[in-house]
Amino acid sequence: CVLAYFKERNASYYHKISHEGYLRHLLVRRAENTGEILVNLVTTSQEEWDLMPLVQEVLGLPLEGKVVGFLHIINDSLADVVKSDETKVLYGQDYFYEELLGLKFKITPFSFFQTNSLGAEVLYSTAREFVGETKDRTIFDLYSGTGTIAQILAPVAKEVIGVELNGEAVRDAKVNAHLNNMNNIRFVEGDAGVFLEGMADREETVDVVFMDPPRSGSSEAFLQSLLVIRPKKIVYISCEPQTQARDLQALKKDYKIEAIQPVDMFPMTEKIETVVLLTRKE
Repeated sequence: CVLAYFKERNASYYHKISHEGYLRHLLVRRAENTGEILVNLVTTSQEEWDLMPLVQEVLGLPLEGKVVGFLHIINDSLADVVKSDETKVLYGQDYFYEELLGLKFKITPFSFFQTNSLGAEVLYSTAREFVGETKDRTIFDLYSGTGTIAQILAPVAKEVIGVELNGEAVRDAKVNAHLNNMNNIRFVEGDAGVFLEGMADREETVDVVFMDPPRSGSSEAFLQSLLVIRPKKIVYISCEPQTQARDLQALKKDYKIEAIQPVDMFPMTEKIETVVLLTRKE
């Protein structure tokens, strides 16, 4: 629909080398369990088009779900990434809701959330089973994103502290905690490695650490700080087995691997998510 609309009007597409042109990306996010859809059209500011007829065409499409927002994101950066210099709400709202394991999550365009909701329920249920009894325990959720793991664990924990570098994700996490009436969660905006270094300096104790780093894995400083605070259990979730194996090598001196469970989050590709449970050697 979007392609036909702009072809009919001879709109230009963005050339990555010359950095000229209008159309850059079409980002569509759909919630599996609620059916809500957020449409994000990403362009440069080099041309101007009337987009309201396009919005009406999209709203009239026979979709599996309901469009709750249509955004026009203007991105003039040279990098080939989806980012916003300015965001215009052409219809509805700039967020959508998804539900996982009985909890509700507000998701905005640039906050991280697993793309496979049904797979995510399996992934997080596995992680929760791995950690076992959490009553009266303090849990760290590092690289916490929109706080999904933190909120799944909060009902059965003393306190959960989530740490995330992406400010938009942290704001969403706080909103989500309020939506789900979670009062024992605290979210910190910042680098997980720096946060752990501060914890190591204070010599505070923590019972369980959940970590779900980006594809590049964790830094050496992060892993060393983790060894200093010495949590009883570590649950390491990763979408890149190679960097996960590298990080586990650094932790094996003080921890032993109790269980490994791959989860097929990306069907019909070679990619998987892997959940690993480590326990501290006594």
